[in-house]
Amino acid sequence: MVTISVQIGRLRWEADLVNARSALFDLYGDHLRDRGGRAPIAAVVKMLSALGIAAPAVRTAVSRMVRQDWLEPVRLPAGPRYALTPKAVRRLDEAARRIYRDLPQPWDGRWHLVVVRRVKDRARRTRLRAGLGYLGYAPLDEAVWISPRSAPELDALLDAEEATAERFHSAYQGDQCDLVARAWDLDTLGTAYERWLAWARETVKDSGELPDEQAFALRSTLVHEWRKFLFLDPGLPAAVLPQDWPGTVAAAFFDAESARLLPAAARFVDRCLDE
Repeated sequence: MVTISVQIGRLRWEADLVNARSALFDLYGDHLRDRGGRAPIAAVVKMLSALGIAAPAVRTAVSRMVRQDWLEPVRLPAGPRYALTPKAVRRLDEAARRIYRDLPQPWDGRWHLVVVRRVKDRARRTRLRAGLGYLGYAPLDEAVWISPRSAPELDALLDAEEATAERFHSAYQGDQCDLVARAWDLDTLGTAYERWLAWARETVKDSGELPDEQAFALRSTLVHEWRKFLFLDPGLPAAVLPQDWPGTVAAAFFDAESARLLPAAARFVDRCLDE
């Protein structure tokens, strides 16, 4: 009985760390990136406490993110802070462009192809596939991956996994919609958007005017769940999507609600930083 209790406690602690790490990415990306990309640990703890994340989990997650080169400790006249590293800035800026669909230019009809030379090490191969998927690429076969646009983090991913690849920008000589349907599971993706929208509507229902801390928590929850589409949707152009695409309605709802909650959430963040 004691052993089972210890195992359950460990699982809960590990889950808290995962939640804290994810919340830290959300917090830095959604609020702190535009405020210099740094904050004292006490302010971070206070902000994440609004999400029900305990201080020990936050501190441990920060330490791990320092070891993983996402955060770095800095000393300023106002006191010590944890700041984003250049690696983290690149990741968060690219994520923000995709989350808010702030793309540098319209899609030109060409695809970015990455032909990866075989990676012999199994663990590296698995990480490489996961990384390419996160960056918005989908496999046509074991070696060839496509995306509607090139990813700024591609070189860093290839270097980290000691992989090499040939890269091309190409027009597809065929039905673009058929190509997309081969590479991405649009039925599953569309269902995911429908489920997100139903959940989001229920979550914000009757929220009205909220105290700043509650607005921060609600907006953080919306952003966190929406951010999961980074692993599913590379930002496929409307020209290659079915009519009445569920992602369009879901994105409009996310934009409206996140904008509505932002002023109060920002006040809470500023107050925590000032204190």
